[in-house]
Amino acid sequence: MTLHDQSIAVYRSRIDTMIGLLTKAEVHSKGDALLEARLADDMHPFANQARFVANLPGEALPRLTNRSFTSLDENASTLAEAKDALSKTAALLDSVTPDELVAPDAKIVLDLPNGMEFTMAAEQYVRDWSLPNFYFHLTTAYAILRSEGLDIGKIDFMPHMMPYMTKGPS
Repeated sequence: MTLHDQSIAVYRSRIDTMIGLLTKAEVHSKGDALLEARLADDMHPFANQARFVANLPGEALPRLTNRSFTSLDENASTLAEAKDALSKTAALLDSVTPDELVAPDAKIVLDLPNGMEFTMAAEQYVRDWSLPNFYFHLTTAYAILRSEGLDIGKIDFMPHMMPYMTKGPS
């Protein structure tokens, strides 16, 4: 499996998951008010979770390719705006070719705003930092929507499995 398969392809597929969740959220009775929903008082609201899901794949690109990326600083004010931001990230990911990525063993230095620094191989960066952060925010977004009464389930979180289904539920 290539670094592209482990990173870009996963981000891309799960961006579609988030877009699907937003599509269901748009028809929910709470509509855009869902953007302010949160699981706990000390956690970011849904709008932040959506922005993080849109930003995190792009934030990995300067480390994994020679591309630059500018993160969104502002949360979407509507669910449609959040979908648009995710669609732009999807288009960006669609444009990344496997030969653009650094070697899996290329050294990555991750500097965090709090002053911490981590040095690891590109493959370790994807596996141990980038994807876990991405999934954290995607899962939190799903959990917020579920807690707000959206009729969503595991199939909405894992629609990428449908092409592999050989037998339906009994």
